Amino acid sequence: MEEKLVVVGQGYVGLPLAMRAVEAGFDVVGIDVDQWRVKRLNACESYVEDITDDRLAAALRSGRYLASSDYADAEGFGVCVITVPTPLAEGAPDLRYIASSGRSIAPLLRPGATVILESTTYPGTTEEYLLPLLEEGSGLRAPEDFFLGYSPERIDPGNPEWRLENTPKVVSGLDEASLSKVGAFYGQIVSRVVPVSSLQVAELCKLLENTFRHVNIALVNELSIFAEQLGIDVWEAIDAASTKPFGYMRFTPGPGVGGHCLPIDPSYLSWKVKRSLGHNFRVVELANDINDHMPEHVVHRVTLALNQRRKPVNGSRVVVLGLAYKKNAGDCRESPAIEVARGLHKLGADVRAADPHVEHFLLPPGVEIIEVSRRELAEADAVVILTDHDCFDYGLIEQVSPFVFDTRNRCRGPNVELL
Repeated sequence: MEEKLVVVGQGYVGLPLAMRAVEAGFDVVGIDVDQWRVKRLNACESYVEDITDDRLAAALRSGRYLASSDYADAEGFGVCVITVPTPLAEGAPDLRYIASSGRSIAPLLRPGATVILESTTYPGTTEEYLLPLLEEGSGLRAPEDFFLGYSPERIDPGNPEWRLENTPKVVSGLDEASLSKVGAFYGQIVSRVVPVSSLQVAELCKLLENTFRHVNIALVNELSIFAEQLGIDVWEAIDAASTKPFGYMRFTPGPGVGGHCLPIDPSYLSWKVKRSLGHNFRVVELANDINDHMPEHVVHRVTLALNQRRKPVNGSRVVVLGLAYKKNAGDCRESPAIEVARGLHKLGADVRAADPHVEHFLLPPGVEIIEVSRRELAEADAVVILTDHDCFDYGLIEQVSPFVFDTRNRCRGPNVELL
């Protein structure tokens, strides 16, 4: 296969796409402005948990993968996929990374090339924002001269069952010809392509998926607060409800929501509705409020539990287990667990944290990193389970810890209090 593929952004979305494309026979240039990332990639060191060093090394040995921070290496591409972050800035979409990518790629556009956006964003971004940048910088016009599409990323970091290649891929195009080009490209990468009628439908699809999760997590989070006050075991109720084979999907409470998508994507939808229609997306705004306050609620519950044991949080030794935003994943950006650790530390607790999956330099100052041991558990005034990594020995935690506050329902016993 002679077609050159450029993947802009070599993070948890772009790197798996680049690796899979190499394996499918594409010549791939992975562009990332972070020179530290580029250096590590070309040294066969993966920083993305779903991509092993061996898989990266195989791609490099093939001669069909190059990591670079220089857009000149993208020249002559047939397909370009943009997978850059789309954060929030003061509650509004921050599209600066899409803008930078579009302006950098535009001068390299040639007739017949295809550009695809995968970054999560509000409906209308691809056509109303990215397209003008590409046309202005290239002097070409779409769909006459080049093809444009949108395909929402569906990467679930750390998921061993659903990976890029076996997760259905929603695809869209500016016109029928663009849709055909986008579908044909992903058809070589994934096992199933799902075409939709417009760019806006595909953009809304991604926001719907994550807003659905966000709202339902908020539901069980608030339910857990009220169930505890009513003296009802919410986890038993959830287990019972989960036996229903239709009309119900299991969601569980936790210390909040984190990661790349859930804290951000629903706000994109809310912003678009407010800006375009003048209405508040009340369900999303309520879910944001509930989930945003869960770390504070966990700190409050731990404080109350220590007080009931005649221990002030100030000066108590608290061992926090799990800092990443999800089970067996390594990213703790936007992690509610980090907020809990920070909140307990601000109240004067001696906070010690363990998580073998995350980079410890991301921790708040004053939080000590430890290895989980019988002694650390036994000497803690409270052990707080925030992310339920499978590597933790929950039997030992139950047996040795004087008190466990468990937000993930992994421990049971007279010394355990559940969220």
